[in-house]
Amino acid sequence: MTTGTLAVIIGAVVVLLIVCALVARLVVRRRHLRDRFGPEYDRTAEAKDGRLAADRELHEREARHDALDIKPLSPAARQRYAQDWGRVQERFVDRPDDAVHEADRLVTTLMTERGYPTEGYEQRLKDLSVEHGNVLTHFRSAHEVNDRSSRHQATTEELRGAMVHYRTLFEELLHNGDRPRDSRA
Repeated sequence: MTTGTLAVIIGAVVVLLIVCALVARLVVRRRHLRDRFGPEYDRTAEAKDGRLAADRELHEREARHDALDIKPLSPAARQRYAQDWGRVQERFVDRPDDAVHEADRLVTTLMTERGYPTEGYEQRLKDLSVEHGNVLTHFRSAHEVNDRSSRHQATTEELRGAMVHYRTLFEELLHNGDRPRDSRA
């Protein structure tokens, strides 16, 4: 075997090793994103028309989230919010539309106290997706019913469902994502 042939073979092996390393890095990175974002990963990939664009978007979300000062609630604040939620649920019996609107406001207030920016619904979704991607479907569903309720287009059963959805996110935020959620209606 000539020196030139040997150099070509070694060069090809080095290029192949580099390509394998890059592919492995991409697979590990994607697995991290899938684990961290849950169903939000697939939703973003579909919205961005591809996994590479979704990967970039989700990494940008992580970077923004890492710059935020997200903090757990004190036990006193957690108790106060739990009591507030109880009052919102009690109001549902007589004024379901108002209770759903109040649940939305309470979730937003809780997000603010935890350190999440609340400048717009879409940005709230993105910021929450980093730590709470598994419950965003609940938030989206509740928000959609809340919007329709503002136009008096939601049924009482839809409003009840919205309360359950808001409670799922509320519990997740209240307990810093550390406590299993109660699935009672």
